[in-house]
Amino acid sequence: MAGFELGVVYVTKDERRVQLHELSIVFAVVRTVERLAKQNGLTKIDTLVLQIGELSSVVPRYIEECYPAAVHGTMMQDTTLRIEMLPGNAMCKQCKKAFNLIKNDGRCPDCGSKDCEILSGKEFMIKEIVAC
Repeated sequence: MAGFELGVVYVTKDERRVQLHELSIVFAVVRTVERLAKQNGLTKIDTLVLQIGELSSVVPRYIEECYPAAVHGTMMQDTTLRIEMLPGNAMCKQCKKAFNLIKNDGRCPDCGSKDCEILSGKEFMIKEIVAC
């Protein structure tokens, strides 16, 4: 299996593509936060809180790994990153039971149906910017 060395972690080509996806997301978040900080006269950000859904295409671990590189040399360089996970919940179309898709392997725990409507878990949001 061919791969690349990225820091001290050996990753495959597919994992590297995923990490680059997250890196571009983090760069966009940094630009957004810096723009908001400038608009509001802020000079230092203490904490950035992101919310990531369990069903989103964003990998929290890769966000955390990419974050230091994305904020290096910016006003956010010393900012703490916090990630809150949002559950991947769905509503069964058969029995109307709300349930977590991940914990229940995509099946309604009451009737066993896989026919459901996703209620939450695909989100990716900047929840909070704590300035000091």
